[in-house]
Amino acid sequence: MALTVEANGISIAYRWDGPQNAPIVMLSNSLMSNLTMWDDQLPVLTKSFRVLRYDTRGHGATDAPEGPYTIQLLAEDAIALLDALKIDKVHFAGLSMGGMIAQYLGANYSTRLHSLMLCDTASEMPTLALWNERISTAKEHGIVGLVDGTLKRWFTSAFLDDDKTAVEKVAQMIRTTDTGGYISCASAVRDMSQTSLLSKITVPTLIIVGEDDPACTVEQSKVLEEHIEGAELVVLKNAAHLSNIEQTQAFNDAMMGFLNKQ
Repeated sequence: MALTVEANGISIAYRWDGPQNAPIVMLSNSLMSNLTMWDDQLPVLTKSFRVLRYDTRGHGATDAPEGPYTIQLLAEDAIALLDALKIDKVHFAGLSMGGMIAQYLGANYSTRLHSLMLCDTASEMPTLALWNERISTAKEHGIVGLVDGTLKRWFTSAFLDDDKTAVEKVAQMIRTTDTGGYISCASAVRDMSQTSLLSKITVPTLIIVGEDDPACTVEQSKVLEEHIEGAELVVLKNAAHLSNIEQTQAFNDAMMGFLNKQ
């Protein structure tokens, strides 16, 4: 059941799963999704960990105040949520936009982290024109104008054909994203420049990327690996952007293998 708490000037929706006294894993969602994007990770995570999921500002049941936003602001929301819930340290995993938030946290709030998992994400997102085009589409046609193109980036063509149920669940997440929230977060992603921060990350870090991810590519993950000392990179075959959904078993194996070493 989702709960809400006031943090950093907004109401943030969050959810707890797993044993109460276990170490905490905090999960941060991608652009145009919500905390349910992590449903397939819960069965393995909750065997050993307390899982804290939340909806990023502008998404799901969290407030979507007028933007634009920045990655710094979204990271400060995450810290404010931890403060509101009186949580000292977590293992933090983020996918795509969530991974961008994770990078900022790793560079600036290392004392609040046991470890980082950066999934299908990047430290820079080309190009300005591409993001401006998507933002213009959302302004002119609403979020529904982005559904088809997004699904084609997020999943391989084989998965789009073979798992209609999973694809429709994700499509519904996109459709129900607040248009203004999307535009504000897309602006944060567009304007992000974090490669210079990566060398400041000192906590244990796992990088996971789908081999076929066109949105945050293997090459972009290699930049993360090169700049974060000791980082481990796992490339998942037959997966595009939402690798946690498309290759759940392989993703979960990599995630749990990393967490169990911490």
